[in-house]
Amino acid sequence: MDSDSRVFRNGALVIAGDRIEAVGRSLDILRDFSHRADEIIDLAGRFLLPGFINTHVHTSQQLARGIADDVDLMTWLHERIWPYESNMTEEDSYISTLLCGIELIRTGVTCFAEAGGQHVSGMARAVKLLGLRACLTQSTMDSGQGLPANWSALSTDDCIQSQIELYKKHHNTADGRIKVWFGLRQIMNATDRLLTETKKVAQELKTGIHMHVAEIPYENELVMDTRQVDHGTVSYLETIGLLGSNLLAAHSVWVDKDEIGLLAKADVKVSHCPAAAMRMLGFCPIKEMLDLGVCVSLGTDGAPSNNRMSIVDEMYLASLINKGREAYIKGTTNPTALPAEVVLKMATINGAKSVLLDNEIGSIEIGKKADMVIINPFSWSMLPLHDSISNLVYCMRTENIESVMCNGQWILKDKKITNLDEEEIFSLAMKASSDILRRAGISLPDRFNCL
Repeated sequence: MDSDSRVFRNGALVIAGDRIEAVGRSLDILRDFSHRADEIIDLAGRFLLPGFINTHVHTSQQLARGIADDVDLMTWLHERIWPYESNMTEEDSYISTLLCGIELIRTGVTCFAEAGGQHVSGMARAVKLLGLRACLTQSTMDSGQGLPANWSALSTDDCIQSQIELYKKHHNTADGRIKVWFGLRQIMNATDRLLTETKKVAQELKTGIHMHVAEIPYENELVMDTRQVDHGTVSYLETIGLLGSNLLAAHSVWVDKDEIGLLAKADVKVSHCPAAAMRMLGFCPIKEMLDLGVCVSLGTDGAPSNNRMSIVDEMYLASLINKGREAYIKGTTNPTALPAEVVLKMATINGAKSVLLDNEIGSIEIGKKADMVIINPFSWSMLPLHDSISNLVYCMRTENIESVMCNGQWILKDKKITNLDEEEIFSLAMKASSDILRRAGISLPDRFNCL
């Protein structure tokens, strides 16, 4: 995934510490480096790729998987997810992030952008143990309807100051794997002061901003009604100066061509979450964004809005959904929309650009971090291999992910998580999730009339 899109049919690389020292053909690498290698690993026909980057995932929502299926977005937020999140403890967030991290690692992810939760310190503990790379974000809201009581009491100053403190405490920790970003949940729950202060402080600290942008038509309508403007979220954010190269906009489904132009001009990054979008939001104009030069990456969103934290699945869905969207809008099929090589780029180098780490990760190049995924194609799902790139996007399953390395350390080796006991985490997660539901007073409907 380097700038020349090189593919080595019989390739090799050298890892020294946490970085890539050399990349080339196997014979050349063995000739020049084998005499000083501590270990030589023969991958025997596997694929070696940069680690996948999930640019929008709510790790603290993993324990809420299945509690908000088949409901509209506002019910999803106000009656299920916010009551759930507001009753979580730091320990709950720690367990939830561990459970989510296991799934991320098993699907080839080495870096993720946290979409926003309440207990960043719990997330940071989990990320440190898991061995992943992450941009962690606190979800901030200082206005709007439906907020739980313990959230509605937070002032704009509280929201800003708590994030500054989290930045000081956790940024560049865990051997530099953890970055702390600033979070804005959405414009419907943010005053203009929170928006502009967040932009100012994030710029001063040279870090990113993660925000849900233009998710549903109601959001654009509310912006026009409450801000007395004649256009929606993206246009309004442009007028107050929030659009910029450090803004990661999640979803951005309900935007028109002019707004896409604004995103491109400001170098805003967009995280496309195809499964979550199709479930609750709609068709995202990804091809139009890419055509105008917007950097689009891939995310899964949280478990309650997707259920599957798999970038492998999202790559497959992204291509198919956007091919279908082209046919629906234009009345004619376009199988060339979002081809496999573009989707693979979205999951790797575009992801790295979106998290502001493209000088460090996203491609296999000399000097970059040793963040990699090893894929075993010798299975019923991927054979035969007529077109390797096509097979990676259209045929690969989670089961084909064999090993994952982050920062030069194995975090999945031969399909075994290396840094923790999965069964122990499963037990903790089952108990914690039930306890949160009880504290939150959430009663789920019995669809099956179970006796």
